[in-house]
Amino acid sequence: MEWTRSETLALAGLTCSSCHGLGLRAVRGNALQPCHCVFRSIFRACLTRFQECVAGERYVSRVTLEVMPGQEHKGTWGRKQEEFIADFCLVSRRALEEDEYRIFRYHFLLGGDWRLCCQKLGIDRGNFFHSVYRIQEKLGRVFRELEPYPLFPLIDYFHGPAKRAGSCLVPKAVVLPIRPPVNYPETEVA
Repeated sequence: MEWTRSETLALAGLTCSSCHGLGLRAVRGNALQPCHCVFRSIFRACLTRFQECVAGERYVSRVTLEVMPGQEHKGTWGRKQEEFIADFCLVSRRALEEDEYRIFRYHFLLGGDWRLCCQKLGIDRGNFFHSVYRIQEKLGRVFRELEPYPLFPLIDYFHGPAKRAGSCLVPKAVVLPIRPPVNYPETEVA
């Protein structure tokens, strides 16, 4: 996946000391990679949406029809909020190691503060917060680079990918002139 400055600029932290708010940082020569603050921002956006989906009323979910591109225009029915909750949990479970997932589950899914998590997991405060930042960076990258359907950007996940210019399903018609072209006779110059 190719990261661009326009994609990372809006997600970058303004006070980031690595990228200085630009979202891309140089590593090993002139290669540009997204900064860790971009991945943490992606994770926080997905976590906020996850919490909104979970906090919604349990028995009032919306079923949506997704139209699939193609000549037949078939569609599929789905519950996007429940699908996002499941995808968020399952992708996190697959991407994290066992120790990281325990911290993720206690802190992010169950909502435990750092004191409770440190006591339950038997780690000190510094190691806990370093682990939290690593988890945010790792999952932010995974949520964005997941193939074939990433969790981020959220608008694409919930409403389908944005239609790009020139991606019309109907083939372009050939324009035929109403009248045949007129051939002007060549005039001789005296």
